[in-house]
Amino acid sequence: MTDLKWSPADTTDTADTAEAVVAVAVHAPDPMTGLGAASMLGADERVKVLVDADSARAEVIVAVADSIDDSVFAFLREVRAASELESPPRCVIVTEHFRSDVLMAALECGMAALLQRSATGAAELVRTVLAVSQGVAYLPPRLQGSLLKQLSRMQQDVLEPNGLTLSGLSAREREVLRMVADGHGTEEIATALAYSESTVKNVLHGMMSRCGLNNRAHAVAFALRAGAI
Repeated sequence: MTDLKWSPADTTDTADTAEAVVAVAVHAPDPMTGLGAASMLGADERVKVLVDADSARAEVIVAVADSIDDSVFAFLREVRAASELESPPRCVIVTEHFRSDVLMAALECGMAALLQRSATGAAELVRTVLAVSQGVAYLPPRLQGSLLKQLSRMQQDVLEPNGLTLSGLSAREREVLRMVADGHGTEEIATALAYSESTVKNVLHGMMSRCGLNNRAHAVAFALRAGAI
């Protein structure tokens, strides 16, 4: 698999107006690289670079390396698992070589932005960290294409054979939730879909239990956010 090339991140300048200080953990394979990244980030008053002992409080992780391997993923998983925050930190990866075959692993480890090491200066690194802390994500265009292809293969080879979609909901669950969202009760749904009422209740209960949802309104909101209905 060849390395991907990309242009610098096109993060918006609105991130520059962020007032809150973002806590950042830095990871690098050698001390000099780590100190360089920490120095660039720490020079901006909107960023606080954490020492290793405080990494559980990180809102964003910056990983800098020539290439991304299992040691980087292991670090990201460790910090995210130990996070004291309600949501685990998102990650900015800065590297010169990124293989498309590790894309899904990187996303599972919280990667939200990918920057080319040789083309990234202090201003862009800070801007990207601030943007990521506010929910913005950036992947180079060619990597976006690779992601879409991998998701398509996952849909075709893994999800569809098991009656699921990328949202994690089955076709039957989506049908039922659409009718719940339209205000229909259990009896009406059962009649319209030619199910028994117990089947409708079991579909909803199974989905809510699997996804940790509290009630039908919560289930509808979940499906809407996931774009499933």
